[in-house]
Amino acid sequence: MPQPALDTSVCPLCGQGNQCAVAAGQAADTCWCMSAQLSAAALAAVPDALRGRACICPTCGAAATQSTDPQPPGAPI
Repeated sequence: MPQPALDTSVCPLCGQGNQCAVAAGQAADTCWCMSAQLSAAALAAVPDALRGRACICPTCGAAATQSTDPQPPGAPI
């Protein structure tokens, strides 16, 4: 059975819009995540099948900054 098409504009953690510039057809350097600090824990929470395929949203990313292990701006989501 084929898997449903992946909607790259949806956050894999909460299901809301992720505001990803790349998913919207814009340049990656214009994306909100390029200037945000995200924790390794937030990135690790993304299901294996979606890593590198769907970005988390600013809300999930902001919640993750409470961690003590932030990733530098521009780190791959």
